[in-house]
Amino acid sequence: MTLRLTGRVLTYGVLAGFSLLFLLPIGWLFVTALKTGADLASFPVTWWPADPQWGNFTKALDYVPFAGYLRNSVTVSVIFATLATLTSALVGYGLARIKGAGRSALFKFMLGTILINSLVTMLPTFIMFSRAGLVNTYIPWVVWGLAAPTYLAFMFRQFFAALPAELEEAAVIDGCSRVGIFWRIALPLAKPALATAFILSFVGTWGDFIAPLLFLDSDTTTLAVAVVNGYVDPQGGTLNNLMSAGALLYTAPVILLFAVTQKLIMQGVATSGLK
Repeated sequence: MTLRLTGRVLTYGVLAGFSLLFLLPIGWLFVTALKTGADLASFPVTWWPADPQWGNFTKALDYVPFAGYLRNSVTVSVIFATLATLTSALVGYGLARIKGAGRSALFKFMLGTILINSLVTMLPTFIMFSRAGLVNTYIPWVVWGLAAPTYLAFMFRQFFAALPAELEEAAVIDGCSRVGIFWRIALPLAKPALATAFILSFVGTWGDFIAPLLFLDSDTTTLAVAVVNGYVDPQGGTLNNLMSAGALLYTAPVILLFAVTQKLIMQGVATSGLK
């Protein structure tokens, strides 16, 4: 009993230590957001400002068109997440349930593409979209969503492969087509995986900086780019306190989303066989 209690104390102690380690950057952002310009320039470093500037959060919303960039981020993230979730589910179902020549080789080739860093293909992709006149539009995110991201297709493949074959056999006897089986049986059973795929896609697009910086102009870009490039003074210097406040406001929706859907995400990962 004593050993078990000691083990629990050590486990929770290690977890608490790692949690504090991961929370340090957010804590530093929060403290910086409450400082004045004089606090930031002071030496030695002021760990907590004598007069916290809570109004910096309001200033961060007004200094850049925060609401407009927020709308752009939501639009891009929802477009990509919706399309990527549906197409990945379709590809994963095909790889898991439809037998055919070359299926195994195709699956292995698809997994091999995970090793290719997206930065390697970013420049050729930009040139392709630029020549097609699709830069400064959200069409690239539509195309990427329709392409079915490999990691999501693999997750759905693992989920659908675990479904009992009797469900499909019963549906075939009732005269249901392959498309009908996918829409009426497979997808309703895959709700945890669908939710997990949508959330991961949404968060990934929300946090992307490189693609919006390359493909979108200053009016259509996302909040990630605006937070990094928007908080500057007339002389071109960075307003670190407003940038920190804007960064906290930018990350707050994602943190809230994960806090609310944590159990759903874990359920989706567990039922998909991803450990």
